[in-house]
Amino acid sequence: MSVYAQQRPVFSQYMFNGLAINPAYAGSQKQFNATMLIRNQWVNMEGAPKTQTLSAHSSIDKKNIGLGLMLYREQIGVHADMGLYASYAYQIKFKRGRQLALGLQAGFNNLISDFGKLNSKHLDDPLLQHIRNFNPNFGTGVYYSTPSFYAGLSVPYMINNKLQDAIQESLTTDGREARYYFFNMGKVFDVHPDVKVKPSVLVRMQEGAPLGADLNVNFFLHNLINVGTSWRTGDAVIFLFELHLNENFSFGYSYDMVTSSLHRYTRGSHELILNYRIQLSPQPCHSYF
Repeated sequence: MSVYAQQRPVFSQYMFNGLAINPAYAGSQKQFNATMLIRNQWVNMEGAPKTQTLSAHSSIDKKNIGLGLMLYREQIGVHADMGLYASYAYQIKFKRGRQLALGLQAGFNNLISDFGKLNSKHLDDPLLQHIRNFNPNFGTGVYYSTPSFYAGLSVPYMINNKLQDAIQESLTTDGREARYYFFNMGKVFDVHPDVKVKPSVLVRMQEGAPLGADLNVNFFLHNLINVGTSWRTGDAVIFLFELHLNENFSFGYSYDMVTSSLHRYTRGSHELILNYRIQLSPQPCHSYF
């Protein structure tokens, strides 16, 4: 019997946390950028995913280089997964603020499964023991941007590591990490001196799983407030809000209203994001992506 499932975290505010899906995003603007994100998925469902991420990236002045670091932890039931990844991006500059970045990332995941926490009637089952897996991985991506447009394609985790090895010849498991492909694109339109609109899309392709997509639209008001909505295929309608507290700090919140059959068991998902940035160049930096 084979079973397929999502293995990597899904974020509703991915458009403001680009390093989580594409290493080429590192240093894409002339600033230091640090982001903390907390996601509580499928509230009031026992064992539902809870994810925390901390990422930081910056451009290297006069080097056309971006460096990034991302740490995340996710708890799903008896499984705790911690990942640490470093990113490197080389930026090719063009005229009128256009650039193409080529990125690499490398790091590891440390997955701990404590099946002893289960209410099992078969505690001696050799497949239900405390398991620890240390899996190195690497990925790559490309990211093109202008002052009002961006598009990215990435494969952030390329190695199909084993999640659990065979324990006995008669009891075999062959759980593996799946390879992910991300494509995202967005454009900012000026509809009024104080209003900007940004439609965007994220397409997720995972080996052995159905194609998924997020269709988004965001409205930026007076460069201080961002309100938006998203539709995640087969899963949820998302409402998000972001407030720029000052030139350095911004705070965001999103709520996922579940539209799948899970809506009978959960009150939805909540996500909080806090961003800190320092401009490193006299050139204007855009906070729209």
